[in-house]
Amino acid sequence: MTKFLKKDQLSSTWFEIDAKNAVVGRLATVISKIIRGKNKSNYTPHMDHGDFVVVKNIEQIRFTGKKFHNKKYYKHTGYPGGIKETTPEKLYEKKPGEVLKLAVKRMLPGGVLGKKQLTKLKIYSGSEHPHSAQNPKIIELEKLNSKNIIRN
Repeated sequence: MTKFLKKDQLSSTWFEIDAKNAVVGRLATVISKIIRGKNKSNYTPHMDHGDFVVVKNIEQIRFTGKKFHNKKYYKHTGYPGGIKETTPEKLYEKKPGEVLKLAVKRMLPGGVLGKKQLTKLKIYSGSEHPHSAQNPKIIELEKLNSKNIIRN
């Protein structure tokens, strides 16, 4: 029998990740698993019981290959002929954190639940952030591999 948690039984912790020399896609998969709560044993797909993630040093993030110049992001304005495209290079000049935020957003479910989970992602340039009072647990990306992700 599957046990479902109630809202008062949910608890969330804070994690801190240093994005220095991290690949965007690989970092986004780790972040999306934590935000969704898939690293917990009581994961339920329809509930938001993930953890908060603070990403620092976003300006030192990287892409593999030539994706930084050649990859394209598309959006539509809603008007006829209103398709717009941009590259990570152009997006990075305006907002460095938006590249990672888009990657994580596309790994989350669509709709209200995904939007709520995306608010648990905090992205900062530099090594300082205002969430030190939450005592975030530090995740070292170099020590992680695909089989050994964070477990509680």
